[in-house]
Amino acid sequence: MHNRWHIFAVVFITVFVISGGCTSTTSSPAGPADTGTPTSSQSVQSQEQSPELSKTFTLTADSLTPGSVLPDVYTCKGAGESPAVSWEGIPTGTKSLVLILDDPDAPNGRFTHWIVYNIPPESGNLAQAQPNAKVLANGAQQGETSAGSRGYYAPCPPIGASHRYIFTMYAVDMDITQPTADRESVDWALTGHTIAKTEFTSTFKR
Repeated sequence: MHNRWHIFAVVFITVFVISGGCTSTTSSPAGPADTGTPTSSQSVQSQEQSPELSKTFTLTADSLTPGSVLPDVYTCKGAGESPAVSWEGIPTGTKSLVLILDDPDAPNGRFTHWIVYNIPPESGNLAQAQPNAKVLANGAQQGETSAGSRGYYAPCPPIGASHRYIFTMYAVDMDITQPTADRESVDWALTGHTIAKTEFTSTFKR
């Protein structure tokens, strides 16, 4: 009889412990360590898409019509001067303008020929043949091209192929202050701060 009560006590205690464990609150699994780098499971703020082309904010290069050929004076076949650029219809809230000239047809991918940022909106234009200086006469600043040079880098595509040269102007709600002014850093600065943009496309072949 003594053994029976001993066995009964052991079974009772075991059942009590097990049932007590089932009613305990289980903590949630630990998440990934915070390494400072977002993971796919973390909420990451998405970059805003660049706005569509504006119908009222317009850009003109020299006296050219959209799609026309760049004169030799603006290319490696001539003096390699920067063209005169003018704009109209600046959106309300614009603090500064950014001008970027790209060749999307370059053999190794997009080639940036010119970056001008912090352009005073009220200036209305950039005159022809700007110097390759960091700061221009109107206070605008020039960034680095894909060649690593500052200022205007004259178009000079491979012989036989016609390339597009796209002038894009961005109306921005701030002044850009970047430690370096290459294409990547300027694009990053434009994200979330572009009010409107406009484009002018020209062509050139050798």
